[in-house]
Amino acid sequence: MSDGSWTGEPPAINAEVDEPPPSIDPENPRLAGPELLNCPALNKDSAFNVEERGLLRLQGLLPWRVGTIEEQMELELEHIRRKVDDLEKYIGLIALQDRNETLFHRLLADHIEELAPIIYTPTVGQACRQFSHVMRRPRGVWITPDDVGRIPDLLRNSGHDDVRLIVVTDNERILGLGDQGAGGMAIPVGKLALYSAGAGIHPSLALPVSLDCGTDNEELLHDPHYLGYPGPRLRGAGYDELVEAFVEAVLEVYPHALLQWEDFKQHNAIRLLDRYRHRIASFNDDIQGTAAVVVAGMLAALRTGGEALSEQRIVLLGAGAAGLGIARLAETVMIEEGADQALVRRALVMVDSKGLIYEGRPDVDRDKAPFALPRRDLLELGFEPGGSFDLEAVVRRVAPTILVGSSGARGAFTESAIRAMAAQTKAPVVLPLSNPTERSEATPTDVLAWSEGRALVATGSPFEPVDLDGAQRIIGQANNVFVFPGVGLGAIVANAREVTDQLFLRAATTLAGLVSDERLEKGALYPPLSSLRDVSRTIAVAVATEACANGGGSLAPGTSVEAAIEGAMWTPDYAPSIR
Repeated sequence: MSDGSWTGEPPAINAEVDEPPPSIDPENPRLAGPELLNCPALNKDSAFNVEERGLLRLQGLLPWRVGTIEEQMELELEHIRRKVDDLEKYIGLIALQDRNETLFHRLLADHIEELAPIIYTPTVGQACRQFSHVMRRPRGVWITPDDVGRIPDLLRNSGHDDVRLIVVTDNERILGLGDQGAGGMAIPVGKLALYSAGAGIHPSLALPVSLDCGTDNEELLHDPHYLGYPGPRLRGAGYDELVEAFVEAVLEVYPHALLQWEDFKQHNAIRLLDRYRHRIASFNDDIQGTAAVVVAGMLAALRTGGEALSEQRIVLLGAGAAGLGIARLAETVMIEEGADQALVRRALVMVDSKGLIYEGRPDVDRDKAPFALPRRDLLELGFEPGGSFDLEAVVRRVAPTILVGSSGARGAFTESAIRAMAAQTKAPVVLPLSNPTERSEATPTDVLAWSEGRALVATGSPFEPVDLDGAQRIIGQANNVFVFPGVGLGAIVANAREVTDQLFLRAATTLAGLVSDERLEKGALYPPLSSLRDVSRTIAVAVATEACANGGGSLAPGTSVEAAIEGAMWTPDYAPSIR
């Protein structure tokens, strides 16, 4: 990766490389002619020059004109923009990835603001739903219950000799859409595309994996074209055996890989993270990545008034993996600021589908119990034990300064609830985070109208700016892509043995500091998505520095963190096919 343009197999991260090895040896080319054009990793389409066309048996197989990658991007954008349906745009982008990986990643990197909502949320939700009907070329590795005894062989079949990053899903909690079976594979594929575009991780170092252990989605099971494992979702001991075999296989085949757990349902997400995070370098983006990006938005919002997080009252609607992750990291920040445990327990209030979570409420499971409102505080706030209290009742009594939604319940932030919140705080911070867009707890337009324009709003899905009193309010997107690429890159470069919560705390505080004063004045709590590569680089440096300082990582002697991060970031560009 040292020259930022190498299209062959990349060197190991942190390796000392003066000159990359040749992509193709002209004396004995690995691929030539139609085989070369059909290899997405090496294909350049019209950008093969005259010499390359002659030596690699491409003459007559391409039109006369030799193009540049910039010209090719213009044409690809023209193709995408002609499509009026976002799912068709997604299919077009994936088709480009299947044909020419370098061009695909360059297009995504240079036009991330326009294309990220297509390749990932919200459009990827449609792709997951329609996966069996829109998939053209399978990517990654598919592992079923029938494969428990041969998972190392399946990983080797991927053709990747040295994988440093794996994104794995069991497909059960895809965005806010629930169980999507085999269709969940679109999520790891999309996440890894964002890793390459946003943090420069070379695609040959990355592997998407689906633990396709069946589905309980009846619509999928009755679809004659469904591509996934055709049976009810595996659970219990059989499920645990499959996950254990997978982790052992990764440690055997790719011992230096970082593992990202993606879109596992709440209980499995939490227990698998806790079970494996000390055995294999791993993290759960839905828990830790979401927490970091949301806490970063809170900290950015508080910069406007110079307040600390420990001075706030936070109500979280939604107590799934995302909500619990946000609560955990917010608690860590408050304690670091000097708050005691009693203050934190009162300041962090959670509401689930059954109402306020409090001590003594029946059926509060063990994942939520640490954030149950203590009985003493319950009484002081005027709640009667044994009752059921909805969001509006909680807002009126708790008077939150920050309201977070991760419930997946469209319209859950009602006008009466937002007006009650705005009546009790000067600058309410309102974060309706559920996605896709149709699952958002409220629209920014409504929140701003109901709060008389005083609210600071960020959302999970992208929204257009809102006109307010003749000025535009920018709606920042609390997108995990601001966090996970930088955390992943930093952890990989630092050879982190464990991805600790402290690394995500460092990512959150770093991200909050990257929001300009000008953006904050316009209401935006996050940087523009167009700055993603710079954001990822800065977070990666902070994460790698933290990992090395606290004994969890190491760099070669004499290597600066900044140089190591910069050297590991691949810039998608065509290299000479012949050296």
